[in-house]
Amino acid sequence: MKYIELIKKLKDPIFSLQDLKLTGLNIYPYQLSEWSKKGYIIKLKNGVYALAEKKELLKSEYIAFNLYQPSYVSLEWALAKYGLIPEMVYNCTSVTTKTTRVFKNEFGMFSFKRVKQELFFGYNKINDNGLVYLMAEPEKALADYVYLNSSRINNKEDIQELRLNEFALKGLSRKKLKKYFLAADNKKIMKILKLLIC
Repeated sequence: MKYIELIKKLKDPIFSLQDLKLTGLNIYPYQLSEWSKKGYIIKLKNGVYALAEKKELLKSEYIAFNLYQPSYVSLEWALAKYGLIPEMVYNCTSVTTKTTRVFKNEFGMFSFKRVKQELFFGYNKINDNGLVYLMAEPEKALADYVYLNSSRINNKEDIQELRLNEFALKGLSRKKLKKYFLAADNKKIMKILKLLIC
């Protein structure tokens, strides 16, 4: 198969070997390797590629969603997007119910932290010009962050070190915060919530 045929048949700018099989495309590994060397496609991880000519369309959140599923964008990346922390975040962070993993490719570093199945909720499906991914609500991004970092948050001083934007924090739904923090079923996490909203 020629590369031009691949472009015509694929709907999305990111594809996996599984996608090729489902589309009925018969492409051999050596062809993918050759196209990668020529710069036609970009390897994101083993078995997952992006069309180089659509590189400019790709957002980190969409790449992350296609790298490892089930997952949704959360933690530092989402907190920065919602203006809850002042720092620029360079590595796209997500949560998953699978094993914690980190992937590095031409687009940057993508980290996935494991949470238990009961905590895998509180996200929205985002359709960004046809590119679909899942992203935590701001309250859930904060709850996920606290859940995964609770061992180093013990008092008001530790909360201050998080450098949370107080104005943005006050704009969050207290009802949702309580719902997401309660889901962890952990006394310490509820104590941290009280420190956050007192």
